[in-house]
Amino acid sequence: MKIKSQKDFYSGVMFAVVGVAFGWGANAYSVGSAARMGAGYFPLWLGIILAAMGALVMFKSLVVETEDGDRISKWAWRPLCYIIGANLIFGVLLGGLPSIGLPSMGMVAAIYALTFISSHAGETFKWKPTLVLASILAVGSYFTFIVALKLQIQVWPTFIAG
Repeated sequence: MKIKSQKDFYSGVMFAVVGVAFGWGANAYSVGSAARMGAGYFPLWLGIILAAMGALVMFKSLVVETEDGDRISKWAWRPLCYIIGANLIFGVLLGGLPSIGLPSMGMVAAIYALTFISSHAGETFKWKPTLVLASILAVGSYFTFIVALKLQIQVWPTFIAG
């Protein structure tokens, strides 16, 4: 059979692989039944549904004709690196790195860093909208996680908060 849409085929493969991995990982936990769900019940069914969706998408990519074969384009390395890097820096700033003596910088600094670094992934970068977005995210996160949910997350850097 000829692949008629490369994008759909490889998306389906990705869904199926992740679904099988979730289902396989769920076997390490007690699955239980629908009436008495164990820790592995949700991941197992999530994996089954995801694998089935992947199979359906792969089947569609083999049957439905698309214009020019819907080829996969080149990887967008710049956005990929900025987004992954922003998430890594967020984790380091939020929790610190005690092994090298880097203290936690707190939630606010981590959110500002995440927003500014990830905004460089796009085609254009503008300071004002990014600053507004970072401020809204920081205030919203503060009220959601600290005030409403009462989570014990360090908000400010250790040299400010003590």
